[in-house]
Amino acid sequence: MSHELYRATDLPVLQNRTFADAASARASASADVVLVQDLRTGLIHNQAFDPDKLVYDSNYQNEQAHSALFKQHLEDVEGVIARHFGGLSLIEVGCGKGYFLELLRGKGYPIIGIDPAYEGSNADVVKQPFTADLGLSADAVVLRHVLEHIPQPLAFLQEIAKANQGGQIYIEVPCFDWILEHQAWFDVFYEHVNYFRLEDLRGLFGTVHEAGHLFGGQYLYLVADLATLREPPAGWSQASLPAGFTASIDRAVQIIRTAPEQGAAIWGASSKGVIYSLFLQRVGVAVDHVIDINPDKQGRFLPLSGLRVSSPQEAMDSLPEGANLFVMNSNYLEEIKRMTSGRYVYHAVDRAEFVLNEA
Repeated sequence: MSHELYRATDLPVLQNRTFADAASARASASADVVLVQDLRTGLIHNQAFDPDKLVYDSNYQNEQAHSALFKQHLEDVEGVIARHFGGLSLIEVGCGKGYFLELLRGKGYPIIGIDPAYEGSNADVVKQPFTADLGLSADAVVLRHVLEHIPQPLAFLQEIAKANQGGQIYIEVPCFDWILEHQAWFDVFYEHVNYFRLEDLRGLFGTVHEAGHLFGGQYLYLVADLATLREPPAGWSQASLPAGFTASIDRAVQIIRTAPEQGAAIWGASSKGVIYSLFLQRVGVAVDHVIDINPDKQGRFLPLSGLRVSSPQEAMDSLPEGANLFVMNSNYLEEIKRMTSGRYVYHAVDRAEFVLNEA
């Protein structure tokens, strides 16, 4: 039994996959999101999710460490790990491109990575999906931005606990409460099957050493004893969408249509910007640029919308002073203002005042 919270149709299957040409991008795979809350466990997931649709390759780009602010976030994460795992051996399950793994190695942590999509040359990274059959174990496990992708998160954690024979774990995932509070409907996408609240994450363990929020509240983290993993107990709270959850799309349409000659761009061609620009396109509103600082995205095209990604310099060369710049993640707002010398009108779409402010 479950309770439906939110529904969106025809979203990109892999919102961070880019394409060499617009036609291929527009023809890329789509799927639906039907967010429901399980009435037994309180956990929230996409009921329409099919993991067989997800095929990762070298065209998938989600590296955030090009930003100085995000690098500081990773240093903050290392600070949490240092408090609990200092001197311990580590396994990072789902190490991605390996940036955080290399950061930890550089600070002296003995660490092994596991990720089938890893593209680097570190011999201590196993390029396979995690299973207990790998025979790997360590004093502690690091699980950053993995659990939201796993169809059966409790079973996956049980597999890790069994393989590791207990130990400690650090988990980091997006915060669903932040998505609701900031009306960030563009932070719901197909690739994430699970959406966690802090109470949900804490409820998975009997012994939690530390838990809280990171990255301006957008992420949750938890340090817990793997041996105390359990099914969430009764007493969870019912989730619900706030009124006007998707109102920011109407606000953006209003701004762009009021002064079309002023020019408009979206800053951020990762998950949030991909979904936001697609929905703008579907209501008949075009932006001049979708901007990203990741060089691996620049000059390539976004799924379903077919929009081309511009570098900051390319966009600034053509956007007039005073153009409307829609910033997809307000954590980066000041960094973006510095990069663009404050020459635009900046709209942080994940802040409540963006929706409430009158033109």
